[in-house]
Amino acid sequence: MRIVIAEDNVLLREGISLLVTDAGHEVVEAAADANGLLSAVAALAPDLAVVDVRMPPSFTDEGIRAATLIREQNPEVAVLVLSQYVEERYASELIASGKGSFGYLLKDRVADVEDFLGALEEVAAGGTVLDPEVVSQILVRSRKQGGLADLTEREREVLEHMASGKSNSAIAQTMFLSAGAVEKHISSIFAKFGLSADTSENRRVLAVLRFLGV
Repeated sequence: MRIVIAEDNVLLREGISLLVTDAGHEVVEAAADANGLLSAVAALAPDLAVVDVRMPPSFTDEGIRAATLIREQNPEVAVLVLSQYVEERYASELIASGKGSFGYLLKDRVADVEDFLGALEEVAAGGTVLDPEVVSQILVRSRKQGGLADLTEREREVLEHMASGKSNSAIAQTMFLSAGAVEKHISSIFAKFGLSADTSENRRVLAVLRFLGV
């Protein structure tokens, strides 16, 4: 796949470039700021953009704002955001900003090369990947706010795995359940959230948005 990387830390930027190149992908641009990222996406039409949340000049939210803009204007470009810390608001903004493929990972996950490359490929293929730490914190908040009150403990666990981007078969394997049991739990989640089969949008996405409180 063709990838644009936006990361102000030169060592991390070069490290990610080497990782993805060694895996057989092409880095078409490695930018140090959000403006460089947006210009590269517009000019080169990559398959995937890997974006740091905080970039120059203020190191606050330049990266996430650029990622949001890409999702709105270039939904065909998958976006994987990297963050130093868990920041639920940024994850929620990214999810709510468009319909394209996306992921949100902590930078520590880059050290696990196999998982990181797997996340890149999952997002580029149209999937959703959320860092387990992000999902865990959102789950705690949702429980405190009562947003998941109608779900059983097992349904909440299934929804948590859905939010992290796992397929039904992966959820079944992780939870030691049959595929049919997972499908029943998901159907129950949809029913409790009022997501009928004729809902025009993807019910899985809508369920995850409900989980995230978006």
